[in-house]
Amino acid sequence: MNRTDRLVAMVMFLQGRRVVRAEELAAHFEISVRTVYRDLGALAEAGVPLIGEAGVGYTLVKGYHLPPVMFTADEAMALAVGENLVKQFTDRSLAAPMALALLKIRSVLPRERQDDLDRLARSTAIEGRARLPSGLDQKILLPIQQAIVARRLLRMTYRARAAAEDTQREVEPLGVTYYGDAWYLVAWCRLRQAYRHFKVERLRALEVLTERFEMRPDFSLSDHLASSMSHEDKIPVRLWFSEDVLERARRESYTPFVDEQPVRDGLELTLHTYSLAWLARWVLSFGERAEVIDPPELKQMVIEEAQRVLEKYGAVVS
Repeated sequence: MNRTDRLVAMVMFLQGRRVVRAEELAAHFEISVRTVYRDLGALAEAGVPLIGEAGVGYTLVKGYHLPPVMFTADEAMALAVGENLVKQFTDRSLAAPMALALLKIRSVLPRERQDDLDRLARSTAIEGRARLPSGLDQKILLPIQQAIVARRLLRMTYRARAAAEDTQREVEPLGVTYYGDAWYLVAWCRLRQAYRHFKVERLRALEVLTERFEMRPDFSLSDHLASSMSHEDKIPVRLWFSEDVLERARRESYTPFVDEQPVRDGLELTLHTYSLAWLARWVLSFGERAEVIDPPELKQMVIEEAQRVLEKYGAVVS
């Protein structure tokens, strides 16, 4: 971050807090306290009404605000993904205020950024409670989002699940989706001449090319996912949850519950999954408050997972 950007960010940091110590600013911007003092002096010389009190900290004069700031393309894209993730990771009581806050943020974006957000929102689909992208996923998702908005071709090195070697692909990125405990790029693969779902964690290298592609007029991410997933092998599963964990189970399940029956101070229900392995770990996380009724292979997977946990902590529980 250059100094000009840091000075603006420093005012925004102060604007969002009542009192800020120099040490807090130094830690946040990863600069020395001496540099903080120089920056605050520059802001004061530029007319920013700062009040400083020894041993207390710095604050802005009441009523002072920066004009609405313009977001960069990367920041706008982060907002679009954040809007979806906020719905997944906040309590229901916070959903409405957070939606209103995001609406206010969108309102100060220039028109082209709003259009980018709308395009990216239509190209993002999250099934159930997604895990936040981190590490490699986070680094790869941003250029994918940029390519989707700009309609630029992606060149990537990909390791398919059953393949022994990596393959080189050029794809037209059309959307990003989350299901079955993983993030996927939905794209038109020029190598296979077909729509494909590429698991983000299997990408070995990624490059956004300058070549643009024409949007496929008959493509809709929601319609495509509904169609493609209807042909995948969905496994029906019967589970029991105690009443005190039902809210958590509904929130975290990436597929809806069907055929619910009150049983034993809880609910016995059916859901459909794409991954028994993921479901086994999820069910085990509820401890005795959840139970697999059917199928038998899922019961066995939960038992084996529990045994692995016991072996890890065997010295403690024996």
